[in-house]
Amino acid sequence: MYLDPILTPLPEELDSDRFIIATYYCTGKPTTKMLKFAAALAVEQTTGTWLTVPGETPEVRELAIGRVVGVYEAPSYQAFLPESITKRHFIVRIAYPWRNFGAQFAMLLSTVIGNIASAGELKLLDLEFPKSFYSQFPGPKFGVQGIRDLLGVYDRPLLNNMIKPCTGLSPEATAELAYEAARGGVDIIKDDELVADAPHCPLIDRVKAVQERLKKADDEKGEKTLFVYNITDRTDRVRENALRAIESGAEALMLNYFPMGFDTVQMITEDPDINVPILGHSDFTGAVYESEWSGISLSLMAAKLPRLAGLDMMIALSPYGKFPMMHDTFVQAGLQMLAPWGHIKPMMPMPGGGTTQGHVQELIETFGNDVIVASGGAIHGHPMGAAAGAKAFRQAFDVVLAGQNIEDSLEDNPELKVAIENWGMPERETEGIFDLRN
Repeated sequence: MYLDPILTPLPEELDSDRFIIATYYCTGKPTTKMLKFAAALAVEQTTGTWLTVPGETPEVRELAIGRVVGVYEAPSYQAFLPESITKRHFIVRIAYPWRNFGAQFAMLLSTVIGNIASAGELKLLDLEFPKSFYSQFPGPKFGVQGIRDLLGVYDRPLLNNMIKPCTGLSPEATAELAYEAARGGVDIIKDDELVADAPHCPLIDRVKAVQERLKKADDEKGEKTLFVYNITDRTDRVRENALRAIESGAEALMLNYFPMGFDTVQMITEDPDINVPILGHSDFTGAVYESEWSGISLSLMAAKLPRLAGLDMMIALSPYGKFPMMHDTFVQAGLQMLAPWGHIKPMMPMPGGGTTQGHVQELIETFGNDVIVASGGAIHGHPMGAAAGAKAFRQAFDVVLAGQNIEDSLEDNPELKVAIENWGMPERETEGIFDLRN
């Protein structure tokens, strides 16, 4: 087996400004020559052939070919393989010259997980971007600080509500539910990802109806409320949706970012005429990250790449809710939204998918104040009404930030007491919604 030394440089010799480094998990048979396999991946996604062709000169290879910068096996067999081994497990790191595709998402993903997505058990875990690459992306316009500035809230988590039921409501019914949640203390209310511009609830009619009712709620509670309108649509219509919504009074927007594509998202977030916060909804990403053998990791798919694309907030499925989610996976994604990243502002995580008042303490312990606690049913389904459901969350915020336990404060907080009586306090070992007591 001969490998051209250009394919396997020492990491120390790599010109880091020229390359994006992709980290993969992959498996092999006991007989797999993984170094050769990794080199094949690097070539497949760059110059594209193992056969000698006239155009692949040494200059072309130096400029454009991928490099294998690490192959690590776990367990790290070095001398011999036990006879019982039927599958081997590897971490592979490949460096791609990013000028092969430029500062964009479509060709980035086509390179780092394109044809090789069909290579068997191989999963893209992470991408490391040099400053020369990510400096070309403005990132979020608002981010954590900008959202707090709009709301005037600096010393606590934010509270989000999803309108429930998800679909089937008129603009007026949507507005009334928004009013009830807002007057109870919700900071941000969002369309469901299944609502955009339906005939029974047109986008512009919904914006006008909701904004009128929110003004009343804001006057009553003395706080500002943002409503996030879903503008997801065909690529040729989404900008028009954004501009029409803003003209009608919208102060925040939402995109189902993965079905639309990262480049479409970036087109919207960078538009100078669209100067409002934009929330990303992570629907459909489960089809990409849930497999342990293939696809793309959650932290990359639902945190790092959306943040690079300029989203200000991100719906994040949580282990507390109705969808399967490892706790470490959830935390890692949230931290990637908030971690320092040069000029790119942090993106605010919005954990949802079954969150109740009983999860507040765990969320604050995990992320501090820079988290948007997202709830649908635990607000609209509160036995005392949606306003009481929102108030119960705000009471939970106050209790936890005061250093108290939620269960010790129930007698002083009747709305919170009813919520806990109905949905319970989750056990730390079984943090799913279906494990809460009746």
